[in-house]
Amino acid sequence: MRKSVIAGNWKLNNDVKATKEFLFELRDKIKDTEVEVVVCPPFTSLSTAVELVKGTDIKVGAQNMHWETSGAYTGEVSGEMLAELGVEYVIIGHSERRQYFNETDETVNKKLIKSLKLGLIPIICVGESLEQREKGIQKDIVTKQVISAFKNVNTEDAKKVIVAYEPIWAIGTGITATSAQAEEVCGWIRETFVELYSTDVAQVIRIQYGGSVNNGNVKELMNMPNIDGALVGGASLKLDFENLVKY
Repeated sequence: MRKSVIAGNWKLNNDVKATKEFLFELRDKIKDTEVEVVVCPPFTSLSTAVELVKGTDIKVGAQNMHWETSGAYTGEVSGEMLAELGVEYVIIGHSERRQYFNETDETVNKKLIKSLKLGLIPIICVGESLEQREKGIQKDIVTKQVISAFKNVNTEDAKKVIVAYEPIWAIGTGITATSAQAEEVCGWIRETFVELYSTDVAQVIRIQYGGSVNNGNVKELMNMPNIDGALVGGASLKLDFENLVKY
């Protein structure tokens, strides 16, 4: 059985003070959960978050990383720096990174390979735009993103990766893919892993759905056979994130 992963992507929200206040309350609400719970604060709040969740069921992830250990990369943070802090997960290739900061399939692949070498658990984001869906090419787009991301990744490492299907048209818009739409694409993603690796690998890899997940739709989405969790945006900034975790 694949263990579901509910991860909160805080994006550009919550400074150190807000992180302390939020996690101090949240950590007592989330105990003995049946799912993996991850919060992904901004870089400046990571060390605070790691300290606050020690001994709890909550893990900490970063929202991005660079594939190099060091160098002339102003404004970047390496995976080694994240690991040193005690961060365990890292989001890679979120559509906002691709759209606003020129993230490409190639850089996603480099970051994925590096994160695995460091023992970080990568959450690889894939998804189509509204225009691509309207053209009926969403399967081609998502499949290409998956294949590119996993280039030169061996079988054992592939099993450690979490894939998050996030249709761009549903992120932050309040529009959620129907459970049938989300399940269809997550099924395609799993089929892609059968072709890339094997049926055994495809059955191990966990696939999340992300895109305006909330308390009203989380249960139906999580009941889909190919959906193994959620990558949550705005709803992860509220204390009733607890209810998403306990769907």
